Amino acid sequence: MEAYRDQYAKLFNNGRHVVVIGISVDPDTLLAAWAREIGTPIVFASDSAQVAGKLYGAVRGKLDNRSLFVIDPAGRIVKRMQPFNELAQTSYDALEAAVKMTLPTPAVEKR
Repeated sequence: MEAYRDQYAKLFNNGRHVVVIGISVDPDTLLAAWAREIGTPIVFASDSAQVAGKLYGAVRGKLDNRSLFVIDPAGRIVKRMQPFNELAQTSYDALEAAVKMTLPTPAVEKR
């Protein structure tokens, strides 16, 4: 998650027009302490019962699959990255491209 923190401005447009939520089966108190410790702007949610994970395909059997969902301003999932390989630069390139899909298109200047 440090890579997300370190690349937040570039990857997530500083949080404008995109939502980033890290969901884990870890207890909420552990997630909150960890987020404070690493100083991340990303929101974490605890899914210890794996309700959200099962709903969105982030859980396979009893294993928590590392998944990432890019959500646009209307609340639609525009990209599912399952599994997300946080050690591969290609994953971050695909993530950056997905976030760009959520950004409003610039107005065309009339002449």
